[in-house]
Amino acid sequence: MIKVEWAALAVAASLVAGPALAAPVDAGMINQIADQGFNHGEVAETAAYLADRIGGRMTNSPAMRQAERWTQERFKAWGLSNVRTQPFEFGRGWWIESAGVRMIAPRPLALRSIPIAWTPPTAGALTAPIVVAPLRSPRDFAAWRGKLRGRIVLISLPTAPKDETKPAFERLTDPELAKLNVYEEPTFDPEAMTRRAERMRFRRQMDAFLAEEGAVAWASMSRGEGGVVHGEGSGYKVGQTPALPGVEIGAEDYRRLARLAKAGEVRLEIDSRVHFDDTDSKAANVLADIPGSDPKAGYVMAGAHLDSWVAGDGATDNGAGSAVVMEAARILAALHVKPRRAIRFALWAGEEEGLLGSYAYVDQYLAKRPPGDPRLADLGPYYASDGYPVKTLPGFGELAGYFNLDNGSGKIRGVYTEGNFAAAPILKDWLAPFASLGANTVVAQPTGGTDHVFMVRLGLPAFEFIQDPLDYETRTHHTNLDTFDHLRPDDLRQAAVVLATVLLDAANAETPLPRNVLPTQPRLTDPYRYPDPTPN
Repeated sequence: MIKVEWAALAVAASLVAGPALAAPVDAGMINQIADQGFNHGEVAETAAYLADRIGGRMTNSPAMRQAERWTQERFKAWGLSNVRTQPFEFGRGWWIESAGVRMIAPRPLALRSIPIAWTPPTAGALTAPIVVAPLRSPRDFAAWRGKLRGRIVLISLPTAPKDETKPAFERLTDPELAKLNVYEEPTFDPEAMTRRAERMRFRRQMDAFLAEEGAVAWASMSRGEGGVVHGEGSGYKVGQTPALPGVEIGAEDYRRLARLAKAGEVRLEIDSRVHFDDTDSKAANVLADIPGSDPKAGYVMAGAHLDSWVAGDGATDNGAGSAVVMEAARILAALHVKPRRAIRFALWAGEEEGLLGSYAYVDQYLAKRPPGDPRLADLGPYYASDGYPVKTLPGFGELAGYFNLDNGSGKIRGVYTEGNFAAAPILKDWLAPFASLGANTVVAQPTGGTDHVFMVRLGLPAFEFIQDPLDYETRTHHTNLDTFDHLRPDDLRQAAVVLATVLLDAANAETPLPRNVLPTQPRLTDPYRYPDPTPN
């Protein structure tokens, strides 16, 4: 799940205007779904295969290609129809064979580290002295010109250790769930988006500056404590590969290096054996269907992203969501359901690089949007695909509901309505049978940063599930701790049962889930605001 930063009008279901409540699936079918998921489930085995056997799945890497093949095989074995891939242009694959960073002076010491994604390999072990040169914007370059040649540059300002004041593992309480039921008014502030985009470009500017100055590599400090590292990076597009090897070093080790550098020379050895894979520049979403009985009724859809970062095994982000989507497909296929609408299952690629797979689906089948601010075009569709007018495609009217799962391994606690007021009472009705499983909360708060976003932006009935956080944000999100041990199979089984039932509800409902409005050019939220003249 990519991390994106996104008050108070409670949604009162009794006041929402819209179609009559759609009756949930009959109790007998709910019980069959529960029996199939709880007593005959395969979700733990599916998640283990993705995490333990295949491991981290960077888009277009050999591991991701293996995952694309294996998931299709499973869908076919379970009896789903029209199992296929949807290719879209991406760029270079990248994977780690082995890597290590050692301090060799003033004493030998192995450091917790990981190569930054899409940075090039070292030519064997690279040894050089370090310099601590914090670089946060192009304004910082002038202070370091002529001082970096032959150095490994530590680009992060070493920050003080953080006190742990919150529990590392958490389940949501009823009062905490209630706090989510707050509607956030949308804001339209193009200048704020432009400023954020400029920060996104800085890594490329920094790499070019360091190469020009003769630095041999660079290192950043992990944003997490406790030895976790992440390794997120960019430069996957052909022609945008970084010039220098880059590594992320655990926070505690990084601080040690910075302290030692105050007193004298510190030398590091970086051995980064990484590889680019240019076999095929196209990435691929994996799609599979359960046919509907009424070809004019459209389809409903569930999705999760199959790709991940590779510091860990991509277990909670998002092997968990992928396994649950696959298990929901297996359950419904095993029960030989004959829904009115088709049910489609999607495993997205390229989510971690900007929701690229789900955007490709929207762009090919649902709607096209012109670029918004042309200054953002190089940053990808998340920033540049919000122009007007929206041109809907023939398939736009066919999607009757989309449900996304991408918040770790925690059990489903309910649904975010994403500002779709009219859908709230219907979703509440569909979740009612699962009150005893803790999954009956419907809240107004919107969510961002994952694969329902482009559909929500079009006013389509697209939703993200509320999940117990567990240790997703505190420990596993994008880190080397993202392994099978941090999954909770009981929670995955619960999520698969809830998802399968809600999908069948949506597929059989007499009336499709209500849509939000098709967006048109908004007015500035604050027309009296002066832009901030300070560069970021």
